[in-house]
Amino acid sequence: MMATDGTAFFEARRRFLFGLAYRMLGTRADAEDAVQETFIKWLHADRGAIANPAAWLTSICTNLCVDMLRAAHRTRVDYVGSWLPEPIHTVADDTPESRLELASSLTTAFLLVLERLTPKERAAYLLHEIFDTPYPDIAATLGMQESACRKLVSRAREAIESSKVRHATPAERQEQLLSAFQDAINGHGTGPLAALLSDDVRFSSDGGGKAITLQQELMGKVSVIRFVERGLIRFWQGMDWIVADINGAKGVLLRENGVIIGALTFAYGENDAVSNIYLMRNPDKLARLGSPLPAR
Repeated sequence: MMATDGTAFFEARRRFLFGLAYRMLGTRADAEDAVQETFIKWLHADRGAIANPAAWLTSICTNLCVDMLRAAHRTRVDYVGSWLPEPIHTVADDTPESRLELASSLTTAFLLVLERLTPKERAAYLLHEIFDTPYPDIAATLGMQESACRKLVSRAREAIESSKVRHATPAERQEQLLSAFQDAINGHGTGPLAALLSDDVRFSSDGGGKAITLQQELMGKVSVIRFVERGLIRFWQGMDWIVADINGAKGVLLRENGVIIGALTFAYGENDAVSNIYLMRNPDKLARLGSPLPAR
């Protein structure tokens, strides 16, 4: 395979590799680093000796992500306040299947559940359940027996299914929530918003020690509504409220003086009541939100 052909082949796989790396790592910057390192290894490999180039690239990228996750865990233990995945502005292919896939495997809630898995559980689950990789290929990628890979996926699936984060909420319900939230911020009352929240709703925010935000999670509808009434209305009135597709679902970008200073995403229970509200305030994680990104 000539160098130019090799580059063209890699570029055709870049989107797939980024989708895998982002779900593994939870940040766009780290995912881009993993994909770029994969590209460098690809350029220096004896590509003529690679029987299955697509599988080779997937294996290299996966193992880079596993190593990066182990290092990231140590950093996240010392993180200031709550750690949330870096939000991305997503664009789905215009098919029901792609929209459902995005909604179920890119949401903030789903990525946070992945954080509770071991790196290899995370890799095995994503490869098999999201990217339809056969078990023999996963075993080769992770350097494990096929039976061990099946156990990894089984444990991960059990954890994810018990958390119920693969639930897809209808777009109409999401739009209803955003409208009620915006009305509350504009001083039109919090009743409609409260009606859409579960009694045990949780509000988490990530400032990374670089932006003023909550240091601890708020729990319960009463606490969350009180925070909206006594805090958010005062701080957010007058800001641009931009509805956007964030992590495969409808969310909000908050813009002040032309700069995005916050991103809101949500999780819903099986009854479509809001179970979690996530606020990203860390400027480092908001810096790349300007342009839409296909991430499948």
